[in-house]
Amino acid sequence: MMAAMVELSRRTVLRLGVGAAAGVAAVRLAPSATAAPTYTTGSFVSAARGGVSTNWAIARPPGQTTPLRPIIALHGKGQDAAGVMAGGVEQGLAEAVAAGLPPVAVVAVDGGGSYWHARASGEDSGAMVLDELIPMLGSQDIDTSRVAFLGWSMGGYGALLLGSRLGSPRTAAICAVSPALWTSPGAAAPGAFDGAEDYEANSVWGDPALNSIPLRIDCGDSDPFYSATRKFIAQLPNPPAGGFSPGGHDGAFWSSQLPAELTWMTPLLAA
Repeated sequence: MMAAMVELSRRTVLRLGVGAAAGVAAVRLAPSATAAPTYTTGSFVSAARGGVSTNWAIARPPGQTTPLRPIIALHGKGQDAAGVMAGGVEQGLAEAVAAGLPPVAVVAVDGGGSYWHARASGEDSGAMVLDELIPMLGSQDIDTSRVAFLGWSMGGYGALLLGSRLGSPRTAAICAVSPALWTSPGAAAPGAFDGAEDYEANSVWGDPALNSIPLRIDCGDSDPFYSATRKFIAQLPNPPAGGFSPGGHDGAFWSSQLPAELTWMTPLLAA
């Protein structure tokens, strides 16, 4: 694995957050050894999101003839599935496999701006992921017996929340990058929660389910969430992987962390 860490270049996985990519129609594997497409897209009407048409995308390394386990990649506020996948994630996955990492799929989905939990508006993007997206992935020849969660900012908080709710039997790993964390309801950004009761009902602070799931948390030392993230890590019973390094709350920092994050996450997911 150390060799894989050396060989996996920053450019290899930069595509997880930068650029644009074209999708192709979703294809289900035939019983033969036909390889799955490296990039598929589709949509479904999400009851959990109030009947909203919700786009999804799946990226795989080339030549895969058996179902892969997925990294569920949760976007930040103002982003969407296309933004997560932009730049050709499938090529990045191909290079990662060539560098010695086990093959996995990356799945992204539109979650709106509701912070991945049930809101007073009736939208529940968290339930959409757990109760609609993940079950749907079986029809796309994705092995959902175990999944991992990766998220940035709002999606970093969402990765902690949804990974804990799915639980350790199904959640192989959680990687929260610059997670949108606040130490109290009053400190939260406008629109992140519907009020103090919503904050408490969807808090990841002191969540015992996280104690039995491998965690990685990365944050820049100039990030506005630095202080809250440091306090969150301090209250965990076991130190997570990752840590703090120079950088802010932006794509440059997030891209710089991806090689180490994938090198950490993919063996846990594929095991």
